[in-house]
Amino acid sequence: MKFSVLSCVAAVLAATAIVSAPAQATSAQAQQSTAAAAPYVEPGLLSRVTAAGKLRVNVLTKARTDLPAAATNGEVVQMLSRFPVVTLRVDAAAVTRLSQLPSVLSVTEDRPVPPVLAESVPLIGADKTRAAGMTGAGSVVAVLDTGVAVNHPFLKDRVLSEACFSTIDPDYSATSLCPNGESEQEGPGSADTDQGPCADVALDCDHGTHVAGIAIGNGTGVTGAPPAGVAPGAELVAIQVFSKFTSEYWCGAGSSPCLLSFTSDQLFGLEKVLALQESGVPLVAANMSLGGGQYTAACDEDPLEPVIEDLRTAGIATVVAAGNNGFGAAVSSPACVSSAVTVGASTDEDGVATFSNRGAMLDVFAPGAGIISSVPGGKWATMSGTSMAAPHVTGALAVLRQAKPTATLAELEAAIKSAGKPITYSGVTTPRLQLAAAVNGGEEPPEDGEAWSIPFFENVKDTPIPDHGNVTSSIPISGMLGSAPATLEIYVDIHHTWRGELKIDLIAPDNKVYPLRAPEATDSADVLHETYTVNASASPANGTWKLRVEDVEWVDTGFLDAWSISMPCFGNWDDVDIPDPGVAESSIILAWLDGNAPSRTRVHVEIGHTWRGDLKIDLIAPGGKVYPLRAADAKDGTDNINESYWVSATVSPASGTWKLRVEDLAKGDKGYIDGWTLTL
Repeated sequence: MKFSVLSCVAAVLAATAIVSAPAQATSAQAQQSTAAAAPYVEPGLLSRVTAAGKLRVNVLTKARTDLPAAATNGEVVQMLSRFPVVTLRVDAAAVTRLSQLPSVLSVTEDRPVPPVLAESVPLIGADKTRAAGMTGAGSVVAVLDTGVAVNHPFLKDRVLSEACFSTIDPDYSATSLCPNGESEQEGPGSADTDQGPCADVALDCDHGTHVAGIAIGNGTGVTGAPPAGVAPGAELVAIQVFSKFTSEYWCGAGSSPCLLSFTSDQLFGLEKVLALQESGVPLVAANMSLGGGQYTAACDEDPLEPVIEDLRTAGIATVVAAGNNGFGAAVSSPACVSSAVTVGASTDEDGVATFSNRGAMLDVFAPGAGIISSVPGGKWATMSGTSMAAPHVTGALAVLRQAKPTATLAELEAAIKSAGKPITYSGVTTPRLQLAAAVNGGEEPPEDGEAWSIPFFENVKDTPIPDHGNVTSSIPISGMLGSAPATLEIYVDIHHTWRGELKIDLIAPDNKVYPLRAPEATDSADVLHETYTVNASASPANGTWKLRVEDVEWVDTGFLDAWSISMPCFGNWDDVDIPDPGVAESSIILAWLDGNAPSRTRVHVEIGHTWRGDLKIDLIAPGGKVYPLRAADAKDGTDNINESYWVSATVSPASGTWKLRVEDLAKGDKGYIDGWTLTL
């Protein structure tokens, strides 16, 4: 059975995906092969330091014994315990002195970078590996991000270890996100987003929990949860590596406060991963869905390179999101480090997500558009980006480690690449993760008749909201069949200094207005992350949908960061022969949809048959209730059926196995079920 987002469309789906912000080459050591070779100094660093007066830099030396000499050239901010890297606060003269030291390999700015933000598990075959018992059990993955809601039901009881490295630097307006308020914290609760500054929902520490859920989430017995992430049997090391910034210089105009991560904190996080592995924790991958910059060649002068290389030697892959700038032949840092596993984002139709960085330095694609996963508060949200693609690969490595316990890391990575589905673009071919095939030695397991997906459309282009005015943002949709669902889901992401001033409406293609949110004067929160469900079955699915946001008061300002539409439309387009006479059935299995089916459940049926009057058609809901769709009519000599039927299915659960039953009541004519869709 083939069952995907394309099941419910008559043509290629149209959607917007615009996201904002990150191979091989010689290593830094090879580049500095002679004592006389000058250290690598990041281009433009000297001029930036001159303009700023002083900046933080990371200095990579040839050996730890060289660190004292390097450290004399500036104020020591922090120093790793095992790698030859020191973070200094320096002026322009110090950069010049460091550039003349033969023991120095590289001098790079300790620049703060953001998380890279923008139905995936069945698409990569992880539902099949899970059904076969390959869940990543026995392995641990690390997520270096904005922390994790450790008690979220999708992750509960599987967070093995926590740590927080969160720089405090008044010169950068940076304060700690560690629950204890210090720049470092380890132990239970240290990376928990439900404690400390991240407990403030307005700060938006959702990213790490969403990433962790994709990698290892387990929805068994959890109401409203996706079935599972990629490796629901694996455990997690949660490491917070972000700080809170309150300067618009770093956050951007109107975007303060924001979360950014210093390279130096990432270094401490990776060093912690290695220490845990050496203490016996069976780590297989460290996920970094963060970064910035534009690199067309390997950046092995990066201070993260020696740590990533040592992790690789220890059997731990550093999986890094490629970045969301849409670069056609470049990736961000640290994805540019040659020993990292660099992941780009693909769509459900195996195209390159428009926002994804790509090119020859990319190792693999994974789904990254419209991914549903956990967020703090025990909730779920849809996000897009290479941030969402990377944890698919992180989880896949845990599953592969269970399936191939004696394989080397290089062999696991080779299995991912060789079994992947090739995606070719601009003269480059990159494999898309196919986990089931990678586990099965390159062969995709047979279809099991149980797969599903929700058509998803988004617009993540920042749109300013006028003070005491309104703005609309559009999503064009085409190729859908018939009217919109009765359970249309709208996700809205708005940043505004007083969200209680906002009135939000959804405008359908026929201009029908569906109110989503009324103003609430006492609601002074700054961020709105909400999902609304509306019965839009009176409107056509195809056309331009608009989100209208109105600021009904003066003074406060903000912007619409992103919004999306999810249409619960499911289909099965595998041909099924209809016996002459006899009964044929075709199934669609729905998962994690809450409650009962709507009063306007739509069934679209396409059947090829030489005398359709012989046919009786019924819909069988989960639980066995039968909804008649079409009675036989001996006089109807037309050949085929291409019809839609509406039923009130409110007494039947939405989740479970739905069946289309077609019975041929008379002998002599033959046919087959071509396909059918179910729209809730």
